[in-house]
Amino acid sequence: MRYEKMMFLLSLLPAIILLVIIYKTDKREKEPIGLLAKLFIFGVLSTFAAAIIGQLGDAIVTPILGTDSLLYLIIDNFILTALVEEFGKYFVVKATAWKSPAFNYTFDAIVYAVFASLGFAAFENVLYLSSGSFSLAIMRGIFAVPGHAIDAVFMGYYFGLAKRYEVMGNLKLRGRYLRLALIVPVLLHGFYDFCVSSGSDILLLVFFVYEAVITIVAIRKVRKLSKEDTAFFQGGYPGATYVQNMYSTGVIKYDPATGKPYYVDPTRMNFDPMTGQRLK
Repeated sequence: MRYEKMMFLLSLLPAIILLVIIYKTDKREKEPIGLLAKLFIFGVLSTFAAAIIGQLGDAIVTPILGTDSLLYLIIDNFILTALVEEFGKYFVVKATAWKSPAFNYTFDAIVYAVFASLGFAAFENVLYLSSGSFSLAIMRGIFAVPGHAIDAVFMGYYFGLAKRYEVMGNLKLRGRYLRLALIVPVLLHGFYDFCVSSGSDILLLVFFVYEAVITIVAIRKVRKLSKEDTAFFQGGYPGATYVQNMYSTGVIKYDPATGKPYYVDPTRMNFDPMTGQRLK
């Protein structure tokens, strides 16, 4: 029983450490604990959907391609694993945080994506280590769990850009970066899995080099984006918080030419967005 408890704690420890790090890195404005808890829990739940879809897909693909072909490895790693898992995390962030009034800074998206992804990674790790060894726990703590966090950093980066351009009224670029918020993590995740599962010594060496490089890039990106974190509504005017709330409900849009908010429906005006004062 003591061994099982130790393995359970070891399975959760990497995710806990990374969650604390990313939470502390958010310097401008801390995100609501309730929202972060939802993202984490829904990330956990997304593992069930990923497992079901992955198994159904494998049941279809395996009889056709077998398990030894290059095409099978590509489909299994990039589609049945990476696409299915990253789409689940993407959906959690989009459905839970996209319209939240708390989503008002660029770095927020990275926090949201990491919490959703580490919810997935933590539960997946518990499943893997329920009958695993101490050495497996160490390996997954070094590579697998941080790998999910790294993919989430890139997902959050593009989510933040998409939100920025939506606020500016540029729906074309919003769509572009929303697509990249899914595509880039899928490619990173799929390449990771492909190298590990290929059985090739050369690709295993490539994996270690790739993991070192992508980890450094992700750490630098997090530090840079945390330092340069900015609000979507620029200017620091008194009514910015109210504007964010109204923007989330579609009452207000942002004029990129003037840098000021305006009412979509003037009949619903109830305060001055530049001062935050209610109108008489």
